[in-house]
Amino acid sequence: MQSMGDYYSAVQLRSDRWSALREKLDQLEREPEGRRSKQIRAEAAALFEALAVIERYWAFPGVSAFDHMRRQFDHGLIEEVAFAARRVTRGLGTGAYRRRHIPLERGSLDEEQEEEALLPPEARALTKPYFEVLIVDDVNEHQERWLKANMTSMRRPEDAFIYEPVVVPSLKDALIGILFNYNIQAIVVRPGLRLESDVDLPILTRYLNRAGGEDRIEDIPPEDYGPELCRLIARVRPELDAYLVTDRSVEDIAGLDLGICRRVFYNQEDFMELHLNILRGVQSRFKTPFFTALVEYSKQPTGVFHAMPISRGKSISRSHWIQDMGAFYGPNIFLAETSATSGGLDSLLEPTGPIKKAQEYAARAFGSKQTFFATNGTSTCNKIVVQALVRPGDIVLIDRDCHKSHHYGMVLAGAQVRYLDSYPLNEYSMYGAVPLREIKHQLLKLKAAGKLDKVRMLLLTNCTFDGIVYNVERVMEECLAIKPDLIFLWDEAWFAFARFGPTYRQRTGMNAANVLRERLRSPEHAKAHAKQAEKLEDADEATLLKTRLIPPPTARVRVYTTQSTHKTLTALRQGSMIHVNDQDFKGEVEQSFHEAYMTHTSTSPNYQIIASLDVGRRQVELEGFEFVQRQVEAAMAMRRAISTHPLLQKYFKVLAAGDMIPEDFRESGVESYYDPDQGWTDIWECWEKDEFVLDATRVTLAVGGTGWDGDTFKTQVLMDKYGIQINKTSRNTVLFMTNIGTTRSSVAYLIEVLVEIAKELDDRLDDASKMERLAFERRVRNLMQDLPPLPDFSQFHPAFCTDAETGEGDIRSAFFLSYDENKCDYLELEGGIEKEMDKGRAVVSASFIIPYPPGFPILVPGQVVSREILAFMRALDVNEIHGYRAELGLRVFTEDALASQMTKLATAAE
Repeated sequence: MQSMGDYYSAVQLRSDRWSALREKLDQLEREPEGRRSKQIRAEAAALFEALAVIERYWAFPGVSAFDHMRRQFDHGLIEEVAFAARRVTRGLGTGAYRRRHIPLERGSLDEEQEEEALLPPEARALTKPYFEVLIVDDVNEHQERWLKANMTSMRRPEDAFIYEPVVVPSLKDALIGILFNYNIQAIVVRPGLRLESDVDLPILTRYLNRAGGEDRIEDIPPEDYGPELCRLIARVRPELDAYLVTDRSVEDIAGLDLGICRRVFYNQEDFMELHLNILRGVQSRFKTPFFTALVEYSKQPTGVFHAMPISRGKSISRSHWIQDMGAFYGPNIFLAETSATSGGLDSLLEPTGPIKKAQEYAARAFGSKQTFFATNGTSTCNKIVVQALVRPGDIVLIDRDCHKSHHYGMVLAGAQVRYLDSYPLNEYSMYGAVPLREIKHQLLKLKAAGKLDKVRMLLLTNCTFDGIVYNVERVMEECLAIKPDLIFLWDEAWFAFARFGPTYRQRTGMNAANVLRERLRSPEHAKAHAKQAEKLEDADEATLLKTRLIPPPTARVRVYTTQSTHKTLTALRQGSMIHVNDQDFKGEVEQSFHEAYMTHTSTSPNYQIIASLDVGRRQVELEGFEFVQRQVEAAMAMRRAISTHPLLQKYFKVLAAGDMIPEDFRESGVESYYDPDQGWTDIWECWEKDEFVLDATRVTLAVGGTGWDGDTFKTQVLMDKYGIQINKTSRNTVLFMTNIGTTRSSVAYLIEVLVEIAKELDDRLDDASKMERLAFERRVRNLMQDLPPLPDFSQFHPAFCTDAETGEGDIRSAFFLSYDENKCDYLELEGGIEKEMDKGRAVVSASFIIPYPPGFPILVPGQVVSREILAFMRALDVNEIHGYRAELGLRVFTEDALASQMTKLATAAE
């Protein structure tokens, strides 16, 4: 039996304990007096003991049924308990308990023994969704049965959902329960709860840190246990509904923060009213306004006299040549296709009906003030936000290795761009993220130059493609201390799922914005700022850089995030969202945002994408916590399996936090999320404190030890030979991304493939000649040791930069100047460019140069080409470099064009 240190989550622990118990009981049933029966019996008893403290948090099989099984085992009724264990394990594995009662008695009939996963989607869609309600009350066994019986007796055939109650006695048990049991959708907090839990299991009590920590919980006065529990639940699972039953007066309750509490019941035992409120709360999250409207539209008999012959499927059903398309997709997708905005389907550009309502629900789910849907990807979302907020001449601070859509957005907006350099990971040919010290340094430099009023926006990628996550709240705090009206655009293209994991949520733009807005209003914050302002009145830059700055209470919280919903949550390709939490949106931005949205959004948006965004929002509000939890579990299991496998360690290395984040940015000191000797690290502390953390769901694997570069390993090994698809590589790494659809079976298959690759390499090296071995070692050395340093941003040429001291550049002028062929030239990468440099010529790029991998621009229009950039380009050894034409060379500006541009700048300055 694996130790608890081998498990990252209690859910995985529970699942494996039940499977192990079933196996032990099956063995005892087959050989009750076998040679190892005594040992097996002892192992089964230990499993019962381990499960006893876990099962109290779940409705199935339930504490009573579990205790009955345990008594059967103690009395030697092995056949009966083995039968029950098989039923429980199958019910948990298939989720069948969610849709029907599963009898556990031997000889009972289970009328629907088919596997849940084998049911057609139509049959599963007809079943009532199932959830569980957590009742928090310190009651005895008789009172618990009474509570459960009263709750279940309220069920009616017309109810849209079905639920089962779970009763726990204490505040701590409730917090463990909601973080452990993903089926819980509502909590009923009764006046009899106590503080302490009698559970003493590290993997469960560890969860309390995510709810605020044991010390903080211990300080709660007994009379506030109920209201404080509602508030603490709001911190870790804000999507849930809570109902407070209290004997305190209205006046006492009215002034308290009740978090997610939807209703307070005063000394009432009105179970029907409670039942109806619980169902109504879940129904509010279950609603999908646009998807429902689209389904209803598809059912209407409609005469099509507008664009789109494919609408209603007419052009397909009448065809003799494209029937295969109709057969492949089925009829519904065509019945739901239209170009008309009538019939209740609404307009994405001017929403007033179901699309507007769907976006409001999305704002609730993601914690924003406004949310906007996009049907052509986050690239367009980025351009919309930039165009809406940035005016020609505004200074924007932006990380250079961000997505190319941001660079093109700067061109469209006419921004003065100040590129920020991320810390380099030279040994893996990738960048990390921009240190806060660098951001503060640039802001203070602009302030000293008298340009702070021109600084408009800070644009950063969170999290990066490789999984580096900023301390979003701290970055915004300290930047607002320098520039109190600074706008933040967080590109969360790969981070939409983070909202629905308690650990991850704290580092999202919307959550940090809400926390900051609340904090800035507090008297304590005003006092802290006043005290620091007095202390730092005459401080120099060095002091300001090493001080954690406090923003003034008058600072404006202006935060935007763009998310590729389709990348990490359930949505069709190109389904994305823009989330807004801007105190000045209504007065200053709304009109310009509307114009930018109209500029970039198609007048013929794909309704299926909009519907998928609506349904994807429903999913994450009701089961996002479960799915994200499973996603993290899968990634952690992958990390552990690869890191501890002796054969895989010869050729592969899973990059841990210590490999991808320099020590200076890891205040917690955590180097790895898993240690073979100590087990899993509780990552809450480092996610709360460290400047950068690593998103564990992205597993970066160093493959240079195989002798293959990342791109070759991806295409010729993983994809061509084993059918494993991945997105990202660097010179010596590949990136495996888990998502909410990743299964444990998928992880197991990947491990099997890596082991097979490692065995083949072992066999090949065993049979290799001395020269072949030397060649292999040379390839490994070239991939893992002899790597070129990543180049920093050089500088903008003076023709596109009015102030060399602060360094911002006019990327728009350079971009459009390159449209004139007479002002451009081509220089060969090998020799031609450096010959010109040797003559003293400033070689200036006329286009974006973006090698894949790594996928970020190493040159932008107007940037001076440095020798370091040339060395990096030569060493990349990649087949795809966007903007570079091998047969012609690098496109650069002529010296005459640069001189002419300099003259224009000088004339304009006069």
